[in-house]
Amino acid sequence: MKLNWHRLLGLTLTDYFTDTCYEVEMEVDLSLQQQFLDIVIIKQTEGKLPKELPDGFENLSVYNLLTYKSLNEPLESWAMIELLSHFVNYRKQISPDKLLPLENFRLYAVSTRYPHKLMSETTLQKQQDGLYLSQWGAFTIRVLVLSEMPLEKQNALWQLFSGNKEKVFFGKEYFAWHKAKVSSIVDQLFERYQVEGIFMPYTMADYERELAQEVLKSLTPKERLQGLKPEEIFRQFKPEERLQGLNPEEIFQQFTPEEIEAYLEKLKKTSH
Repeated sequence: MKLNWHRLLGLTLTDYFTDTCYEVEMEVDLSLQQQFLDIVIIKQTEGKLPKELPDGFENLSVYNLLTYKSLNEPLESWAMIELLSHFVNYRKQISPDKLLPLENFRLYAVSTRYPHKLMSETTLQKQQDGLYLSQWGAFTIRVLVLSEMPLEKQNALWQLFSGNKEKVFFGKEYFAWHKAKVSSIVDQLFERYQVEGIFMPYTMADYERELAQEVLKSLTPKERLQGLKPEEIFRQFKPEERLQGLNPEEIFQQFTPEEIEAYLEKLKKTSH
């Protein structure tokens, strides 16, 4: 079971913007073929501004579209092209009659590690540690490199996804969660996975097995058995275990009189 880092970042951003004028949407379906845009942060007409934005987000507009590449995913030019195409589709969908002004939109490419491949394909203009600008025609895409973000409290959100052990612990210490439920989910994932590919106290097989066991414990018996055929379930038990809780009448009802008589005759012969 592979950890869904995109959804994890979306959940954390959702929590970060709780009780503010921004709403976060994840995995936005932009076509009939289900080409998903990772994250959209939308400014609402009501609500307050966040007290302190993480580095790179100080220019948020009304609609903020994000593509995200986690530790084992390279950020390359194709991802930037996809983000631009998603922007075109999204703009048309939310303003079909009259297109909203371009200044209402911001594009962000968020990457856990430095995008060496993208750097070889285009020019990145460094603004500060962790923040680069990439020009694509008339559009500027902000490239946020989370592993390079300064180790400061306003960047605790980014540190959680930095791929660096010390920075992750810093993020866990200083990120102020709003929703306990989201916090517990994210915390469990980080504790179990120990930051994908960076420092793992046990194997991926161990993680998958233990996580599956924990999920099973939370399910009802009916939910555990959902999708299994009766014969698949019965094979896990010895014959005497299958009959536990059944009285003779319930057992005999499963056979015809002829089958019962034939079996009794067989028993008589073997007993002599």
